[in-house]
Amino acid sequence: MKKSLFQLNTKTVVTIGICAALYGATGFIGVPIGPDTSLRPAIALLAIFGALFGPVVGFTAGFIGHVLTDLLTSGMVWWGWALGSALTGAFMGIIYLYKGFDPLAGLVKSKHIGFFAVYGIVGIILSLLFSWWFDITFMGEPSDKLVIQVSLASLSNIAVFVVLGIPAVLGYAKRNRKASNLSVNE
Repeated sequence: MKKSLFQLNTKTVVTIGICAALYGATGFIGVPIGPDTSLRPAIALLAIFGALFGPVVGFTAGFIGHVLTDLLTSGMVWWGWALGSALTGAFMGIIYLYKGFDPLAGLVKSKHIGFFAVYGIVGIILSLLFSWWFDITFMGEPSDKLVIQVSLASLSNIAVFVVLGIPAVLGYAKRNRKASNLSVNE
């Protein structure tokens, strides 16, 4: 049985800390594809932790992790993009709420994979549109630069989510499904 989304216990805090640290430390690793935009494998971490622990963990870890990445790489936090990463993690964690979805126990159905893909892709697009709006409205960034950034970031984040994030969650569930078939002989 899944625990409450808002139950803040030691396990939840440690999970958020681990995901945020991993996301923050690996967020600057990537292949440049445009102005201040890279293909970043770290986005798969939000998919994994969101799916396994829920939208609250995904949101919090995405926000803290992005803040860490910004501080490590430039010394300045881009709040719109940090909130965008938080929204991405939250959307990817929505699948956690579905009845019968439990990769920790090896339970993932085809319909869960479809919903996970839809929520992840929609989350990526909406979060980057939010970041675009935030940068134009509050940071005074030029919209033409942001159109390129948001377009490239959307495509690259979706690719990483589909190629790394979804298969990682499915692989984890498959591994746990096999392990659950073991019996103890006395």
